[in-house]
Amino acid sequence: MAINFNSVKLDKSAGPVRRALQYAFYDWTREMPRSKRILTYAGIVLQGYAFYFTLMWAVMLPTRLYADFVVLPRRPISFVLVFVLYYAGHWIQNGMLTSEFVRKTQLETDQVAARQIQQTLQPAKLEELPGYDLEAYYKPLREVGGDYFDVIELPADRTLFALADVSGKGIPAALLAANIQALVRSIASVESNPLALAKHINKHLTQYTPSDRFATAVFVVLSRDSGELAYVNAGHNAPILSSSGSTTFLEATGPPLGLFADAQYETHAAAMSRGSTLLIFTDGLTDSIRAEHPEDRLREAFAESAARTMANLKSLIDPKFNEDDVTILLVKRIATSARSSASA
Repeated sequence: MAINFNSVKLDKSAGPVRRALQYAFYDWTREMPRSKRILTYAGIVLQGYAFYFTLMWAVMLPTRLYADFVVLPRRPISFVLVFVLYYAGHWIQNGMLTSEFVRKTQLETDQVAARQIQQTLQPAKLEELPGYDLEAYYKPLREVGGDYFDVIELPADRTLFALADVSGKGIPAALLAANIQALVRSIASVESNPLALAKHINKHLTQYTPSDRFATAVFVVLSRDSGELAYVNAGHNAPILSSSGSTTFLEATGPPLGLFADAQYETHAAAMSRGSTLLIFTDGLTDSIRAEHPEDRLREAFAESAARTMANLKSLIDPKFNEDDVTILLVKRIATSARSSASA
C-alpha cells in the first residue's frame, strides 16, 4: 500500500516521538508555488548527485565502469565540480526555504492581527441580563475562526441572541463571519425580529459572496419579562431548550444563509419557564464529543446553574476529535423572580 506523505497532518498535541515522525514525513514544500517547488527539488537532486559521486569514488569503482554508472572521472576538476554541485544545491534549497519561511512568518503576523480584530468583534464580557444568567465559550481551531455569536439589547425589554457558523476555516471564514456580525448589528437597529435578519442577510450573502460560501445561523429574540422566544434557525444545529426535565429542540426553519436567493424562512415560538436553560452551539461542539449520539451527552450536561452547565459542556470536548471552531452560548432563566427575591 502506497503512503501518501501529503496527507500527513501536524498534531501539536502529539508526543515528542510522534511529533518528530510527523515532521519527518511532512512535505514542507507542498504549499510553495510550483516554480519554487521545482527549484527546491532541483537543489535536492544536485546534492544527491554530489553524494552519489563521492560514494562511487569511495568504493573504488573500476574506471571502465564510470560511463555506465554516470560517474565523473577521478580528476582534480571533478572534485571541484562535486563541491560546486553540493553547495549549489544547498544554496538553492536555503534560498527557497528561507523565502517560504519569510512568507509564512508574514502570514502568521497577519493571522495574529486578524485574531486581535476578531476578538474585538466578539463580546468580550456579557452584560448582566436581569432575571437570567449568561455564559459563553468561544475557541477557534486556528488563529481566527468562522464562528460568530452576539448578544444585543433591543427595545421593549428584549434581547437578541445571534450565532452563526461560516463554511470553511481560517481567514476567509473569519472575514465572512465579521461581515455577518456587521449585518446583524445594522439590521437589528432597524428591524429587530429574527425573520428580517434571516431574509436580509441571506439576500446579501447570495449577492456578494462566492457561491461556495454560506453560513448556518440561529437568531433568537427573548422577551425577558415573559420568557417568550421568537426564533429563526437557518440550517443550524438545533438549539436545546431544557425545562423541568423535558427537552425541546429548536429545529431548522429554513436553509443556510447564502445558498438560495429565494430561500424561505419561518419564525417559530417557544418559551423559557423559570429555571429553564437554552443552549445554542455550533457543530464544533458535537463533533468534539466522543459518542455516537453527542446530543444525548449535551442533555446530560445540564445542571442547576449556568456556570456548572458550561463546565460540564467544556469537559465533553475531546482534543483528539476537535477539528472545528467551538462556540457555546448558554442562557438560563433564574428560578425565582427579582420581585420575589426583593420581598424576601
